[in-house]
Amino acid sequence: MLDIATPPPPAAAPPYPMESDQALRALTADTLAPLTTRIDRDGVYPEAFLRAAGQLGAFSRHLPSQRADGRMDLPAAIQAMETVSAECMTTGFAVWCQDACAWYIEHSGSDTLKREVLPRLARGEALGGTALSNPMKWLAGIEDLKLTAERVQGGYVVSGTLPWVSNLGPDHYFGAIFKTRGAEAHPVMALIHCADPGFRLTACPAFTALEGSRTYGCHFDQVFVPDEHVLADPLPEYLQRIRPGFVLLQMGMGLGLIDGCIQVMRTANETLAHVNGYLDDQVLELEEILTDARQACYHLAERPMDSSDGFFSDVLQLRLTGSELALKASQSAMLHAGARGYLANAPAQRKLRESYFVAIVTPAIKHVRKELSRLHAN
Repeated sequence: MLDIATPPPPAAAPPYPMESDQALRALTADTLAPLTTRIDRDGVYPEAFLRAAGQLGAFSRHLPSQRADGRMDLPAAIQAMETVSAECMTTGFAVWCQDACAWYIEHSGSDTLKREVLPRLARGEALGGTALSNPMKWLAGIEDLKLTAERVQGGYVVSGTLPWVSNLGPDHYFGAIFKTRGAEAHPVMALIHCADPGFRLTACPAFTALEGSRTYGCHFDQVFVPDEHVLADPLPEYLQRIRPGFVLLQMGMGLGLIDGCIQVMRTANETLAHVNGYLDDQVLELEEILTDARQACYHLAERPMDSSDGFFSDVLQLRLTGSELALKASQSAMLHAGARGYLANAPAQRKLRESYFVAIVTPAIKHVRKELSRLHAN
């Protein structure tokens, strides 16, 4: 069994039940499931589903300012993403993008964005993404920061290109980090709107999976970003505060995918149990590992504002475990399904491709291991 970081005490009952969970499951089964193959093969963007999920509260669970009870329930946000990802991880990824975009604003110092944009993101009336892949790699010493800016009266003028940012469209938002030029050069994070003058989206080459995620190249040609849209300046303390939640939210994709793989295995066993019993990984074993991973995830997600390096090390270890388990589960699902899993519309082969995305989306397995090495060396 894979090692799970910071195991919690046993739970007496399923944690964090939400009244809207049943409605979200029904919406997923009735509205998303019929579209899953088209999302995967034809690149259909599940916009109507995302907006409907927002109306059910799927995007506000981790946002205290948008909840009547004022609570931050990150475990419940992760569970909502699991529900969606078990059916279609492309859509689960879009849910994570939406959650992350709102997470940035929730913890920013911009009253304007909190008043004008955050409520709309929380309700699914506005949609958004996250462009932190390049900055996270820059912070880890993997690549250079791709956006630069000049300070001007009332804001910044930004130029540069990001190769791919997901869950975007002509009226979408996303968070981005750029570095100012000059003697006092420093990084700044701001919210960008895709309709900003000087900004344009370009199509990416076709991917092997996640085609329905609305992933584009983002080109900035002297884009003016007003001070009111700045999320953080200075940046280091802000990033340290938001990073555990940013990574923990990603677990909703992996945990949901694993759950979906187990469902594929159960279905295959209805006719192939007599021979699938000879495979290495069995349903009961993966269910036990998934339960352990969920409990560890929900346990850490109870305190996402812990900005210590020790806590973040636990979060990264869990994220690494989630990637490894997703790969293990998807291979098991494919082997259980056998030749039927090789069909172009078969869930097994789709989940195999999706599992590699869990392992390579920032922070990828190699990125996580690099960061863990750095943290453990301190």
